[in-house]
Amino acid sequence: MEKDTYIPITKESSIRRAPYPGLFLKQAPSSKNFLEYLYGENKIYSLLMLFLMICQFIVFKLLYPFPDFFSDSYSYLFAAYAHLDVNIWPIGYSKFLWIFHSFTHSAIALNFFQYMFLEVAALYFYHTLVYFYPTGKNTRTFLCLFLFFNPLTLYLANYVSSDAIFIGLSLIWLTQLIWIVQRPRPYQLLVQAIVIFIAFTFRYNAMYYPILTSLALFLSRQRLWSKLMGTALPVLFIIPFILFSRNATLKMVGTRQFPPILGGWQWGNNALYMREFIDVDSTKLPSSECRELDRIARKYFQTVPPQNRDLLAYVANFFIRQPEAPLKQYMVSHYQMTDQLSQVIAWGKVAPVFGEYGLYLIKTHPFAFARYYLLVNTKNYFLPPLEKLEVYNLGLDDMWPIAAYWFDYPNLHVKSVSRELQGNLLLVYPALFLLFNLYFGYSFYLFLIRKSFKKVERSFTATQILITVFVVLNLCFSVFANIIVIRYQVFPMIVYLAFSLLLTDRLEEIANKREVSSDQSRDHELSEIPVISKQPQLS
Repeated sequence: MEKDTYIPITKESSIRRAPYPGLFLKQAPSSKNFLEYLYGENKIYSLLMLFLMICQFIVFKLLYPFPDFFSDSYSYLFAAYAHLDVNIWPIGYSKFLWIFHSFTHSAIALNFFQYMFLEVAALYFYHTLVYFYPTGKNTRTFLCLFLFFNPLTLYLANYVSSDAIFIGLSLIWLTQLIWIVQRPRPYQLLVQAIVIFIAFTFRYNAMYYPILTSLALFLSRQRLWSKLMGTALPVLFIIPFILFSRNATLKMVGTRQFPPILGGWQWGNNALYMREFIDVDSTKLPSSECRELDRIARKYFQTVPPQNRDLLAYVANFFIRQPEAPLKQYMVSHYQMTDQLSQVIAWGKVAPVFGEYGLYLIKTHPFAFARYYLLVNTKNYFLPPLEKLEVYNLGLDDMWPIAAYWFDYPNLHVKSVSRELQGNLLLVYPALFLLFNLYFGYSFYLFLIRKSFKKVERSFTATQILITVFVVLNLCFSVFANIIVIRYQVFPMIVYLAFSLLLTDRLEEIANKREVSSDQSRDHELSEIPVISKQPQLS
């Protein structure tokens, strides 16, 4: 006879996976305000980050005691020195240099200010993300490394260029958008308008920022009048600057232009990429100046062999940079340039002709433009060249006299630990930019295909919509109307990485909750199964 055997199946005996073990640090914004969050458990962390930033900068300046200069640097410095109201580049950074120069002539102080401005803005951005969103340990680690221990930011801040400050302003702007979506307040409307205005004076990439601000306001929960006011304020700030720039250009070169000077050059350059491959009826060109420029262009393509004009070796600005190319040949044939001011004036005087010529060709041959220019620039977008970052000080041992004068250097000599080191260190960043684009696209695809937007708070979905629109606008603006280099894409790199990591965290959290819910449901079903007993059988 066998002994009775009882097999009890209970909730306690089932095998279950434990909930996600403390990976997510979800802040509760309703339980403490942002200042309490910063000066509470995160005070030591923030102070430590600031201390490490300063240490990094000190070590960096021991290796690179002089700023990094390139042609744009001298243009900015000359505009500041001559008190110009308009220049080839946006005038905001030159005005900043003039103001900063009134306090100190130190180049190290300038580089330090640019570096700390960018990093403090990054710290504000980082803390806002952690404050509002569930973030995993890996997310916080990767963000800290990229934001605060990134050699790229040190090299950018070492330039006499608008890059570092513009990235910092853009981070402040984006952080404010997050606050508008998460916790709107009336004062944010004015802050947004001021930040956008300043950023716009530093770089015209900010011209699409008001569109994203309007979208953030639309997605936020606040009154209609606040949304309308917030949409109008940046425009009301920018329009006077545009009018001021147009009038300043009129005084300098005799025509109203915006964007001043470089806008016409950019359209002429872009159109010339396809000029060799299209037939143009010169009698239909809009002016005699355009017909003359077209004759120079035809002669150039007929006489200069392709191997001597390697367009792919440039960042889609071959015809702006090359002195033998049609644009500069046209300028030299019409204007004598004896000093830097006369060069700026000459650039401005020919810009309307180049703009008229370029826009006419683009409108009449849109498919050729897409093939021969947009495709080249699209490739540059996904793999943006290092450009000036490849080598320190353009590989030269000297600076221009304007820089020595401005920073009180006794001579023109420039020294550093190595000219080539930065190019070797930063070589991976174009590939990283491509990787971050793919990472964000794949993460957002999973977010949509799994319908995760139905399982998260409305504000998180609104933020992801905002970032996706930013990705599209940045791509379109970069490809259609700008040269593409890695220093112009650092802010987008930060955005793509940060919000890809947030999406990954949220997708993992949702998947974990689904598994826990499934296990609990199975446990409940098992607990309702009655105890089964085997009845003894006669032997």
